[in-house]
Amino acid sequence: MTSWQTAIAACHQAAEGFVVVTLLQAKGSTPRDGGSKIVVTQTKTFDSIGGGGLEHLVITRARDLLAQGVPVQCVEHFPLAGKANQCCGGSVSALFETFPESKRSVVVFGAGHVGKAVVQVLSECDARIDWVDSRAEQFPEVIPGNVQRLVLDQPEMLIETLRGDAIVLILTHDHALDYRLLRRLLDETELSSIGMIGSQTKSNRFRARLRRDGIPEEEDARWRCPVGLPEVGGKLPMEVAISIAAEVLSQSLPLDGGEMVGASWKSVQAVLGKP
Repeated sequence: MTSWQTAIAACHQAAEGFVVVTLLQAKGSTPRDGGSKIVVTQTKTFDSIGGGGLEHLVITRARDLLAQGVPVQCVEHFPLAGKANQCCGGSVSALFETFPESKRSVVVFGAGHVGKAVVQVLSECDARIDWVDSRAEQFPEVIPGNVQRLVLDQPEMLIETLRGDAIVLILTHDHALDYRLLRRLLDETELSSIGMIGSQTKSNRFRARLRRDGIPEEEDARWRCPVGLPEVGGKLPMEVAISIAAEVLSQSLPLDGGEMVGASWKSVQAVLGKP
């Protein structure tokens, strides 16, 4: 049986939404004690809070919350005889913490200094990041849970698998690769947010090459170079990264579901038996 700790890391790595259910309090005869946890996705469960009717009710409720697509915290009470049809006779209160799949998908091509800094910033935000480079040695040993490292000899081969709402950042060390990526993204996808590191001179040269290669001028609305908010100055890798991350985070999320809905303090007090 996979532990709940391992399951959370795996769900982050797979960009899969999940719910963590924790037994806050167990009274009387119950299958598991307070503090027991189960992790629930739309198709799988990990660890256990004791099985039986209680676990079935908890899994069903967790999946209902997950289907809402927004972060939610709530506390619910389960009398085992009344709700779960179990003969134990006890009761439990459970905290549901919902972590839906991130709606912000970011693809970073390049694991150089700026790429590392961008991933460092965005990995601390609500984002799912695919990080691509052909050089395995460029990646750090420890990769954040919401980041997938992809070592590809031909990074452009990833393009055909990208989500339609992905934000793409081209931050590689190779201008020739930059152009191949840009041309294929414009030619083979409908992605509307493609950012590339570089100067205005690089931008002008690439636009001229795109015209020669048959990419029409109206496609220029889908990419920008240099990427990043111009209001954020500086040329150090982290300064550039903050500029780029700020631009990424300023973009609207698809089907934005709003802020976290938290469990009320009164509901938690009631479970803990405090005034």
